Amino acid sequence: MSLRSQLGDARRQLLCSLHSRLVPLAGGPIVSFGFDDFPRSAYMAGGEILKSFGARGTYYISLGLMNTSNDLGEQFRLDDLHSLVKDGHELASHTFSHLSSRRVSLSAFLEDARRGRNELRNINGGADSANFAYPYGDITLAAKKSLGSEMASCRGTTGGLNGPEVDLNLLRANSLYGDIDQFERVQKLILQNEKQSSWLIFYTHDVRPNPSRFGCTPALFEAAVSFAAGRGSRMMTVAEVLKSTTRITTDRLVPVSV
Repeated sequence: MSLRSQLGDARRQLLCSLHSRLVPLAGGPIVSFGFDDFPRSAYMAGGEILKSFGARGTYYISLGLMNTSNDLGEQFRLDDLHSLVKDGHELASHTFSHLSSRRVSLSAFLEDARRGRNELRNINGGADSANFAYPYGDITLAAKKSLGSEMASCRGTTGGLNGPEVDLNLLRANSLYGDIDQFERVQKLILQNEKQSSWLIFYTHDVRPNPSRFGCTPALFEAAVSFAAGRGSRMMTVAEVLKSTTRITTDRLVPVSV
């Protein structure tokens, strides 16, 4: 293992061990599917696949990306947000401007995270899941400590399973990238989650036949959802998991302002 890899592992261990907010998990195995940013294909393709299995997803949204296009494809429109909520999916926040907490000051990052949550709540008729995901998976100890007290949960990109205790300040999540050749890895995670009766979170971006390197094909996504359903996993949004297993409510959170 290279020195860079060793330093990266040490940093991740430090982030996972400090400023934690631990709660017990009950009712596993649970599988959640999340989408970051989000490209329209995540809803048009990914959302429809989840619905066909009676499941819903958590969409982590950066409102500053609305009506734009990038390497992930066309980003969401305002109508998509309303349709997504109507379909029963969860709207969660991802900062407003898709900022990395490692590339700006703590105050700038917190201001943008709070703005993203507040503006999303305004669009969503006041509804607020208060669940959050760090853009790029970039986390600092200062951000984890400060933002963790304001959000129902904060999700990173550190792989692994959540449970028997769940750190609400840094939920573990696993990428769902590529094509059907990645299905064996997905199966192993779902089976391990089943064995440990824990909570497995998958995240991706675009869902299309020729995905970006941060997305997956509809074939892989459907295979993952189908396998989880077939194994009897409870497929739930992040908000549903927190409500049913930890009794965490947004009433206990610190109010936010910009």
